[in-house]
Amino acid sequence: MLSTRYVSGAPNWLDLGAPDIDGAAAFYAALFGWQFGPAGPGAGGYGFFRLTEKTVAGGMPITPEQGPPSWNVYFQVPDAGATAQAVEQAGGRVLVPPMDVMGEGTMAVFADRAGAAFGVWQPGRLKGLDAAGTLGALCWVELHTADVPASAAFYHRVLGWEVEGVPFPGDTTYTCVNPAGGGPDGMFGGLVAKGEDPLASETRETGPGAAPDAYWLPYFAVADADAVASRAAEEGGTVLLPPTDVPDVGRLARLTDPYGARFALLRPAPRQD
Repeated sequence: MLSTRYVSGAPNWLDLGAPDIDGAAAFYAALFGWQFGPAGPGAGGYGFFRLTEKTVAGGMPITPEQGPPSWNVYFQVPDAGATAQAVEQAGGRVLVPPMDVMGEGTMAVFADRAGAAFGVWQPGRLKGLDAAGTLGALCWVELHTADVPASAAFYHRVLGWEVEGVPFPGDTTYTCVNPAGGGPDGMFGGLVAKGEDPLASETRETGPGAAPDAYWLPYFAVADADAVASRAAEEGGTVLLPPTDVPDVGRLARLTDPYGARFALLRPAPRQD
């Protein structure tokens, strides 16, 4: 699971792009108790979601020209410029070149070879989120993509990730990822073969509003996945995958907010010591 002991290659930031950031803030406040506040003058409407005074995500208003509403995951890097070069050499694309963010750090946004967008954050004064791996905060990230081996090779080259296969329902294997040298204790996410996901709802994942070919899905830790999923539907969200138990993982659900941004919930299974 994630923590705020950030290391190179691990997620250290997350933000939401929504056409109505105030409406999105009200939705996530109802689910997680988050409060949204602006970052200040010159931030272009960017702001922070906070829970008990700790920053758990960023958020910003977007226009249709900037792309569909979505959650964006950022990974820590020591040199955003060098990472941009590595992305292009590995067959990805630079969507937003490395740029300084008011002295807080350097960010950039890329697309991997399958088209999944992701960001990087080179810490300056701002190291990353104040909370991760706790209730109401980011606890896992998951890449849905058509070719897991190709994606694993791309991110290994760009971010140094290591992978490990673990058994999953339906006699399938789930590919977990961790930073270089992090081992199983450093696992923060996984790679899922789109079209072969044993948890996917065929009726919800196809047709209008279907998922893109490749995308990152953030998971937020909750104490009661059923209650939060039900509240999300009441507040205008869509439940793509109803709360489902996964052995040794926990109870999870996949949703969209009222604007179409995808996210997931996870009530983690108790740790077996």
